[in-house]
Amino acid sequence: MTTWTSKELNGIGKADELRIASRRADGTLRKPVTIWVVRVADDLYVRAVNGRTSLWFRHAQERHEGLIQAGGIAKDVTLVEVEADAALEEQIDAVYRSKYGYFASGVTDITSAAARAATIKLLPR
Repeated sequence: MTTWTSKELNGIGKADELRIASRRADGTLRKPVTIWVVRVADDLYVRAVNGRTSLWFRHAQERHEGLIQAGGIAKDVTLVEVEADAALEEQIDAVYRSKYGYFASGVTDITSAAARAATIKLLPR
């Protein structure tokens, strides 16, 4: 299994925004979407602020593959939907609050039940 390097974790984890482009069935990339990213330990997570009905989230679920760009790093990734886990959800919420707290309404939205239900773990490929 491929793992993140320290440089990748630090660069992506510290970036304010991440661009994510999911892959279509034919392997081509969709138009990238800009979203927030957080690092919890040695893992990277993103959420769809509008929940599971978000277009980019639905596209991500089709093939579970994409390309991310953040912090000067571009990486092919596997997009793994996170199963409900209260402890992990709280950890992710805490990092979102700490990292993006200056956007109060945005943090409220990204830590909502709908956004929690649309959490994706990014795995390097």
